[in-house]
Amino acid sequence: MTSVPVTLCFLLRDAEAGLEVLLGLKKTGFGTGKIVGLGGHVEPGESDAEAVCREVLEEAGVLVREEDLRRAGVVEFVFPSRPEWNMHTRLFTTRRWEGEPTESAEIAPEWFRADALPADRMWQDADHWLPVVLAGTEIDIVIVLNDDNETVRNVLDKAGNR
Repeated sequence: MTSVPVTLCFLLRDAEAGLEVLLGLKKTGFGTGKIVGLGGHVEPGESDAEAVCREVLEEAGVLVREEDLRRAGVVEFVFPSRPEWNMHTRLFTTRRWEGEPTESAEIAPEWFRADALPADRMWQDADHWLPVVLAGTEIDIVIVLNDDNETVRNVLDKAGNR
């Protein structure tokens, strides 16, 4: 099985109401209309960390440095009915960056409370892993989607447990 290498980065900040995470409304491309994490494809010759720093800058105008990233794990997305969509996704979080998030042609960024994610506006799989990542746990899971390419069939850890 081949998978496209992609990255996601979750900017975290402490606010009066608790921990907040920067997500964004996807305006173009894969996932249009959904609230997603910042990130995208790893270009040839780039490390995952280099790619996620580039993507955050392109999508939200925020400078993240590699040394400020914390590895948060891996999610392998499997689309049995559309295998060309399969993704090997490296996750990062950070609490340090330069600049204020601004809207781009691709993403309209917005801060959300980590304990009140807009799950009804996100990919259905996010509810299975994003709260765990935001709580500081590193994950290594496989998410298998149903033939509708939207709903989750299985969530497996690398040992094959549900």
